[in-house]
Amino acid sequence: MESVIVAIDGPSGTGKSSTSKAVAAKLGLSYLDTGAQYRAITWWMISNGVDVHDADAVANAAAKPVIVSGTDPSRPTITVDGADAAGPIRTEEVTSKVSAVSAVPEVRRLITELQRTIAKGAELGIVVEGRDIGTTVLPDADLKIFLTASPEARAARRSGELKGVDVHATKEALIKRDAADSSRKTSPLAKADDAVEVDTTDLTLDQVIECVVTLVDEKRAAAK
Repeated sequence: MESVIVAIDGPSGTGKSSTSKAVAAKLGLSYLDTGAQYRAITWWMISNGVDVHDADAVANAAAKPVIVSGTDPSRPTITVDGADAAGPIRTEEVTSKVSAVSAVPEVRRLITELQRTIAKGAELGIVVEGRDIGTTVLPDADLKIFLTASPEARAARRSGELKGVDVHATKEALIKRDAADSSRKTSPLAKADDAVEVDTTDLTLDQVIECVVTLVDEKRAAAK
C-alpha cells in the first residue's frame, strides 16, 4: 500500500476523533489527535500556575513541557513530562481554556513543528485530525477532509460523551469555541480549498467511517 497522509479537520462534535481513529485502524495507518496536544499544553499551563489569558506568559512557557503522542489508533496515548495526561486533559477546565492557549502564535508554532515531525515519521501513512491540518500543518496532505454537523447534533453528541451535561449549555459552549477558533489570527479553523466536506449531521458513525475510507481508497487508486 502507498503511504498516505490524511488530514481531517472540523469543529468539535462532528465525529473527528472517532472517525479518524477507526479509519486509521481499518487502513493500517498511524493516528494523531492534534487537539489533545493543545489540551496537554493547556493542562500544563494550568498545573504550573501560568495565567492562560496572559499571552506573553503563555508564550514564554510554551517550550517547557515535553509532550509525547502515541500514534497507535487502537490505543492513542499522550504524556506531558512523562506523566499520563489522557484523563486530565479532558476536564471542563481545560476545555474552557484551550482556545486561549492555542491562539498564542508561539504555542502554535511549537505544536505545529511537533505535528509535522510525527507525520513525517509515519512510514505507512497517518490520519491527522484537528482544526488547521489541511490549511496550515500539512497543506500538502494527500487527502483533506472537513467534517461538519449542525450545532444541535454536535451538542447532543458532546453531551452524550460527557454524561449529565446540559445540551443547551454545551451548544452555547461549542458556538463560542467555534467563534474563537475561527477568528484567531494564527491558523484559524477553516476548510482548505481542496478539502472534501462531509456533513455528518444525519449520518451514523459507521457511515462516516465508510465514506472516509472510500475517499482514501479512491485517492490511493488515482495515485497509482
